[in-house]
Amino acid sequence: MPNHTLQIKVCGMKYRQNLQDLLLLQPDYVGFIFYDKSPRCIAEQEAVFDLDFPIQAQKVGVFVDEAVPVIREKASQGGLQVVQLHGHETPQTCRVLKEAGLVVMKAFRVGTDFDFAPLQAYAASVDFFLFDASGASPGGNGVRFNWELLQKYSLEVPYFLSGGIDLMHAAEIKALRLPHLYGVDLNSKFEVQPGLKDVPRLKQFVEELRG
Repeated sequence: MPNHTLQIKVCGMKYRQNLQDLLLLQPDYVGFIFYDKSPRCIAEQEAVFDLDFPIQAQKVGVFVDEAVPVIREKASQGGLQVVQLHGHETPQTCRVLKEAGLVVMKAFRVGTDFDFAPLQAYAASVDFFLFDASGASPGGNGVRFNWELLQKYSLEVPYFLSGGIDLMHAAEIKALRLPHLYGVDLNSKFEVQPGLKDVPRLKQFVEELRG
């Protein structure tokens, strides 16, 4: 997969004007966190979801060990096309959501001794994996893991790279030769405060990655 086609996901959006500014950059995926322990939790759906999203910008809801009926309700209310599962969700949970017509992205936190073998059980039940760094929180920790570990990945499921990605990493990411790397997930390193993105810095990253 040519790296110039990498998809760009910006996660943890919370504020209406900030989101409106971001959408001008034509991101491919926009993430909203539905996890009340996160400082980026989106409480008022109607405050952002009535904006005009570019046709290619898919809305992603991020959930952590949430009940399937709640996920489906939030997806319906917010017009979410994708659900990102960032907890201990089982392959069965992923399959139920996929069969409900949602695109399913299952996140895993990668440490130095990460074993890719258990992911085989999810392969038929998800559309994407997302590999994030281990940290104190389920996501948004602002640290990266050793990307060389992804050389051990042998499944056919495409994945997003997450965890501490900053403006300085654009060239490095473009140079990666990882056949199933599908996109990058940008969050805390592009923030003024939790949930408020520095859109000019995001614009620089997007232009460099897509250039």
